[in-house]
Amino acid sequence: MRKWQGATLSVMMAFTLAACGTGGGSTSPTTVGENPEEVVELTSENLQPEEGATLVIWEDKNQSSFIEQRAKKFEEKYGVTVKMEELPPTDQVTKLTTDGPAGLAADVVVFPHDKIGSASEAGLILPNDIFEAETAENTSDNALKAVTFKDILYGYPYSVETYALFYNKALYPEAPKNFDEIISFAKTFNNVKSNQYALMWELQQFYYNYAFLASQGGYIFGDNGMDSTDLGLNNEGAQKGGQFLQTLKSEVLPLKMGDVNYDIKKGLFSSGKLAMDINGPWTIADYRNAGIDFGVAPLPAIDGKPMTSFSGVKAYYVNAFTQYPNASKLLAAFLSNEEAQMENFDLNGTHPANKNVAADPKLQEDSINKAFLEQFNNSTPMPSLPAMDSVWGPITSAITDIWDTDKDVKASLDNAVKQIQESLATVQ
Repeated sequence: MRKWQGATLSVMMAFTLAACGTGGGSTSPTTVGENPEEVVELTSENLQPEEGATLVIWEDKNQSSFIEQRAKKFEEKYGVTVKMEELPPTDQVTKLTTDGPAGLAADVVVFPHDKIGSASEAGLILPNDIFEAETAENTSDNALKAVTFKDILYGYPYSVETYALFYNKALYPEAPKNFDEIISFAKTFNNVKSNQYALMWELQQFYYNYAFLASQGGYIFGDNGMDSTDLGLNNEGAQKGGQFLQTLKSEVLPLKMGDVNYDIKKGLFSSGKLAMDINGPWTIADYRNAGIDFGVAPLPAIDGKPMTSFSGVKAYYVNAFTQYPNASKLLAAFLSNEEAQMENFDLNGTHPANKNVAADPKLQEDSINKAFLEQFNNSTPMPSLPAMDSVWGPITSAITDIWDTDKDVKASLDNAVKQIQESLATVQ
C-alpha cells in the first residue's frame, strides 16, 4: 500500500483539495495554518470539518440503529449533522455512478469491497489518506487487503464475513477436523430416500465452490487477485480441487446442483436431516429460531491443507464529489473506529475488521464468533478487479459440468479459462 500523495495542491486551495486532489507527487496533504505562509500537514489529530458542513450517508436498513447512535455522538463532537438514507450496499456503486457527478449522492457510502475496483477506476471515491496509518495499524490483514486497490487504500472497513461449518451437535457432537471424517460419517448417515445427508453447501454458487479449488492451490487472478492476465483456475491445484468435488458428489452428496439451494439446506438442517452445512453468519438467527443445538467451526482440512474460503469486507468510502471531504473523512473514520466496531457488534452482531475488537474476550469467548473470525483469517477476499465480471459465468458452468455430468476436470477448467480470456480480451 502506498500513501495517497498530493503535491500539486496550491496553498490557497489546499484545505479543500487535500481531501480530493489527484496529484502524484511526494508531499502529504496540507492545509493553511494561522500564518498564511505556514503550511501544516493535515493529520487525523488536526483535521476539522468544513464550516457549515452537513452530511448524508447511504446505509442498509439493518444498520439504522447503529448509524443513529453514532451520528448523535458525531454531532456532539464535531457539530456536524448526519442524515441516513436507506440504500442496500450492493446498489450503491451503480447509484453513485450517476448521482455522484450530479451532486445528488451521499457524502459517505457503503458497499462490498469487490466493487472497489470499478468505483476507483470511475473516479467515484477518495483515498483514505488522513486515516491511512491508523486504519493499517488497527485492521486485520485480509480486511486491509480487501479495501486497497492498486496499492491505494480507499476504504474504512468495519465488518467482515465469510462462511464456515455449521454442525448439528445432536447428529455430530464434535466438529470434524478434516473431510476424511465427513466422508466416513456420510457412509453411515446418508439416506437418499429419506432426503438425509451429512453435508451440504450451495452447489450452484462459485462463492462456495471456490474453496475446494483454492484449498489445493487454485486461484482466480495472480498477484493477490490483481493480475487478470494470470489465471489459476485450471492449474494443477484447481484440477485437484475439481477432482475432489467429484469425490464428494459420489460419496457425500449424490445430488444434482439444481437440487440444493439455500432454502433446501436450511429446511433440512432445521429438521435434523442435514448434519452439517457450509454457510455464513447470516443464517445464525434462523438456526437458533429453529431450536437446533448447533456449533460453528472453521472449514475442515482437505488432504491436510486448511480450507480457504471466499470472504467479503464492508467499508465506508468517501464520495469523490462531496462538498465536504474533510467532514466526510471524519465521519467514515468515526463510524469505523474501535469504539464504533464494538458498538456495531453489540447492536448487530457484525464481525469486526478491527484487530483489537476481534481479540476482545466478548467475541473470543463465544465459539460461534470465534469460528467465523478464525475462518476469515484463512480466507481470500473476493477479487476487486472489474475483470471478475468475466469469471463467474464460465467457472460456474465448468463446475456444473464437473459435478453434474462427471466431465473431465482438466478439460472443463481449461474451457472456462479460455472463455474468461476471450471475454477479457473484448473489454480490455
